[in-house]
Amino acid sequence: MIGNEQSSMSFKDNWYPFRQDSSFLYFTGLDTPGLAAVIDIDNNTEVIFGEVSGMDDIIWNGHTPSLQAMADLSGCSTTKPFNELEAFIKTIKDRKQVIHYLPPYRPEHNLLLSHLLSIPLNSVAASVSPNLIKAVVALRSVKGVEEVEEIKKAVAISEAIHLTGMRESRAGLTEAHIAGLVQAVAISGGGNLSFPTILTTHGEILHNHYGNHILPPGKMVLLDAGAETAMHYAGDLTRTFPVDATFSSLQKDVYNIVLNALKTAAAAVQPGKLFKDIHLLAAEKLTEGLTSLGLMKGDAKEAVAAGAHTLFFQCGLGHMMGLDVHDMENLGEQYVGYTPDMKKSTEFGLKSLRLGKALEAGYVVTVEPGLYFIPELMDIWASEKKLSQFINYDQLASFRNFGGIRIEDDYLVTTTGSELLSTTLPRTVAEIEAIRQEALA
Repeated sequence: MIGNEQSSMSFKDNWYPFRQDSSFLYFTGLDTPGLAAVIDIDNNTEVIFGEVSGMDDIIWNGHTPSLQAMADLSGCSTTKPFNELEAFIKTIKDRKQVIHYLPPYRPEHNLLLSHLLSIPLNSVAASVSPNLIKAVVALRSVKGVEEVEEIKKAVAISEAIHLTGMRESRAGLTEAHIAGLVQAVAISGGGNLSFPTILTTHGEILHNHYGNHILPPGKMVLLDAGAETAMHYAGDLTRTFPVDATFSSLQKDVYNIVLNALKTAAAAVQPGKLFKDIHLLAAEKLTEGLTSLGLMKGDAKEAVAAGAHTLFFQCGLGHMMGLDVHDMENLGEQYVGYTPDMKKSTEFGLKSLRLGKALEAGYVVTVEPGLYFIPELMDIWASEKKLSQFINYDQLASFRNFGGIRIEDDYLVTTTGSELLSTTLPRTVAEIEAIRQEALA
């Protein structure tokens, strides 16, 4: 297992904020750059490789614990200099032992693995170990008591992030201004953001990060943001609120459709339940709501089975969450979100569902239904009259500039159902409007 290194922004010593590899962190607890670990199952040994700090390191970065002291804290008694890793791996290869490694996602890891294992660079990704991936997924998927407590901390800070966004947003300010205030809350919580903040009045764009766009009256702000604790466990919440003190009548109607889908889906979260089925249930509730608005028609189940809802709900309902905000995504969605006998769909909409398999007690998942009115997509479907038995195309024009609404909460799957982790963040129209009215008074 290879830990992450410092990564340069604009010159060698100007680094991006360091973030340890999550699986390395899970198994070693060491949040320090430039480390690698070998677990030799056949011989029941573990070795941590790293550099010994010199005087230059002390001058520039201060005193840090020795490599051996850090290894002792992780329960590993053996350490070696990093430059001995190559010879150590060669000895293992000479013994004809099978070497397992996880999918690399950084170029320096690809290069190191290619060098250590004497395989072509373009073969590194294809030679990862499915057995190790499955073992790591099995361990990391079910959260222990300490992990749940850390995730609850991350979610609590994430709630504070969203309250700041709701209270500080107002017409005339830029998205970047609010995003800066949001990130300050994450940093003051002892960690940082768990992913780059999504903050936009164009909520129909699923991952539209903030810019210098000015918040205009009459629009809604979609804020999808989360905090990561000092131990790197994540929170991930989304709220949509008006730039003005209140929602418009139409905004309120659409918001309540999404909220109803969230509540219905969340009530279905329980062990043994396929998350794919919960996703489809949420899609049916969204379809029923859109039918009440006159945008869709016909039987909701039939419409969802045909994929008609994907004109307005193009993504998946949620994902696993833990040390990564999309937990273990670098290990592969087929391994993390599906089982060997349950292949991920390639259909529009379902292909974006990161989690489809049956839930288990100890999983932490997000539930995040939304409605997204994308003019370009509506134009294409309308020109083809696609699934016109379910869609009233003559009603779409009034939604071209509507934007999008997403509401997202985090849940722990328990032995009997689920536990809402984001317990204090307002989500009803009345609660959000009360905050906006107070902020703008």
